[in-house]
Amino acid sequence: MKCRICDCENLTPVLDLGLQPWANHFLTKDEVGSEERYPLSLVYCTECACVQLDYTVPKEVMFSNHTYVSGTTKTLAKHFLDTAKEVDLLFTHDRSSKSILDIGSNDGTQLKQYQSLGFDVLGVESCGGIAETANKNGVPTVNAFFNEECAEKLGKQFDIINASGVFFHLEELHSATRGIKKALKNNGVFVIQFLYMKSIVENLAFDQIYHEHLLYYTLDTVEKLLSRHGLTGFDGYLSPIHGGSIVLYVTHKETAPSISIRLKALIDEENRSKVNELESYREFAKKVEQMKARTVEFLDRAKCLGQKVFGFGAPVKGNTFLNYCGIDTRYLDCLVEKNELRRGLYSPGMHIPIVIENEVARHPDIYFCLAWNFKHEILKNNQPLLDQGVSFFFPVNPKE
Repeated sequence: MKCRICDCENLTPVLDLGLQPWANHFLTKDEVGSEERYPLSLVYCTECACVQLDYTVPKEVMFSNHTYVSGTTKTLAKHFLDTAKEVDLLFTHDRSSKSILDIGSNDGTQLKQYQSLGFDVLGVESCGGIAETANKNGVPTVNAFFNEECAEKLGKQFDIINASGVFFHLEELHSATRGIKKALKNNGVFVIQFLYMKSIVENLAFDQIYHEHLLYYTLDTVEKLLSRHGLTGFDGYLSPIHGGSIVLYVTHKETAPSISIRLKALIDEENRSKVNELESYREFAKKVEQMKARTVEFLDRAKCLGQKVFGFGAPVKGNTFLNYCGIDTRYLDCLVEKNELRRGLYSPGMHIPIVIENEVARHPDIYFCLAWNFKHEILKNNQPLLDQGVSFFFPVNPKE
């Protein structure tokens, strides 16, 4: 294959997580055992330093029908509100009319925040059922895959274009980026929110590697992609959401202001960390193997002591963790989940049954927290269980 950013063919393998099922395909009872498995391996581009998957599950498989909804947690909803307020304050607060396009808009959680600030909103969402839900909830949403052709069909330009956790999903990466440039007004701002590879490496958050996430950006590598299409990042910051995500403000090269002090500081820190160098990923791979051994040892010990363990949360990334470590119903009786769309389903690969959180009859000795990125919300919401002696174990502990 060629590098997804620069077309270089010199790609070096750095981490192999084995053959894994598509992590967002939670299974009905009849589907258990019939799911396909695909290679899940990271490669490093020796030309542009982008780390990426070396195999692509077709977008029609992953994004046409799934059960992820962004409005499940208060933490993410608050993050979306804070982001919308900052974007409006920095770029559009003094405009009599203002518009936003959200790519991969999901159930409209992010766009609702912009609606409350007076924006005309439009979402593009590939999952038909979720797009229908958004429309019913008053968020105008087009059911489509966003690319250059889609942008042209929309027939208008926007003050703000947003991509929250989707810009690293794009199979049609260059077509979509061309579409973004065409749909962005001359003085418009493209807001990218993406998992930061530097944070993934520092947190050993290997579970954030799954088939939907085709690319793992640093500030250096995302700029190389943007530059190829006449765009550039001029401001941004590191948010704690999802264990460490970059919120990057982007515009047309020809109209871009000078790079901000806070973004320059992040770039300098990234350069010091050497996260764009091959050796960093070889070291990362070694630590991931060690983490697997520690985790299985922890669960084996709990099992030997006769302790009951449930998984807490059934996030997509949790399936990478479970499948790589071989954690099945020998270790976890069930996965406890808020999302009603996953009621009665089973985790892909490990086939652990999902139970809705408010229907748990008896709590375990230990909750194994796969939704570690919402640690503070989980602990706050479950203080009574902590007081009763229930333990909450977080296999990934992001740096504060």
